[in-house]
Amino acid sequence: MTEPRSYLCYRSSELLEFTGCLDKPFWQHAPWTEDFVDIEGDLQPLPAFRTRVKMLWDDQFLYIGVEMEEPHVWATLTEHDSVIFQDNDFEVFIDPDGDNHDYYELEINALNTTWDLRLVKPYRDGGPALNEWEIPGFRSAVSIAGTLNDPSDIDTGWSVEMAFPWAALGEYARCPCPPGDGDQWRINFSRVEWDIEVADGKYRKLPDRPEHNWVWSPQGAIDMHRPERWGCVQFSTAAPGTAEYKPDPSMPAREALMRVYHAQRAFREANGHWAGSLTELGIEEPTAIELETNGDGYLARCQATNKDGAPVRWQVREDSLLCSLAG
Repeated sequence: MTEPRSYLCYRSSELLEFTGCLDKPFWQHAPWTEDFVDIEGDLQPLPAFRTRVKMLWDDQFLYIGVEMEEPHVWATLTEHDSVIFQDNDFEVFIDPDGDNHDYYELEINALNTTWDLRLVKPYRDGGPALNEWEIPGFRSAVSIAGTLNDPSDIDTGWSVEMAFPWAALGEYARCPCPPGDGDQWRINFSRVEWDIEVADGKYRKLPDRPEHNWVWSPQGAIDMHRPERWGCVQFSTAAPGTAEYKPDPSMPAREALMRVYHAQRAFREANGHWAGSLTELGIEEPTAIELETNGDGYLARCQATNKDGAPVRWQVREDSLLCSLAG
């Protein structure tokens, strides 16, 4: 499994005029992410069309801009909170405190129609999707390099500019919001692409074809709701291009605990109960992990250090809640 992608998100000192185009001075000093890959990573071929993202922030907003190659730009859904991935779409996933719970999702199509929702916890852990959650003050614009819903020509692609208000993102963020210099959030992006044909002068999805899922940080499975695999975005107040990304020293411990989580899920599915030891799970970890099991669940803990070098203990439980403890 490859390490999650990382990105340095710099502060902006300019106001964004929302046009959907990323060729304006506002975005000039923001670096591009790596090109998107298949959601399963190296298990699948590279995407047919390029997708990449830029990010910036200021005191009011987290700004996200995406550029997508697309020879046939189409969209059908116009009602807010429709299931947008039934069209080709772009999706944003944000877990401010990186605990796998209480995270946000937004989907948008080429008609600038959006679906925003909050996940109490991942679907794998029984978490409901709360469609009633909204993002007051969210702004977006779409630009199409070509013609929308016109099969008679070949398009270049489409791009989107988005602004997420910190006031909304801070509602369930158990961390500073807006973030401070050096703070890191877990964020990922997904692009859903359907195979299409032209029938009666209109685009139509090919029947019995699954969608393509192209992402920034690969998940290793066809499942965007694995927040532990999302990218790490570090916020910086330094001049663009001058900061250094600093990996979180607690990341190895957190990833070790998530290996226990996934092994426990597989063990319980096969045996009907939780494993009582790492030996039962077939795990040999260089990081010392304590495992405490009861009838309803378990806790796995290990020691690490935080970015300041202070000791910190991390813990994961059976519903994938991953959090730090004092000392």
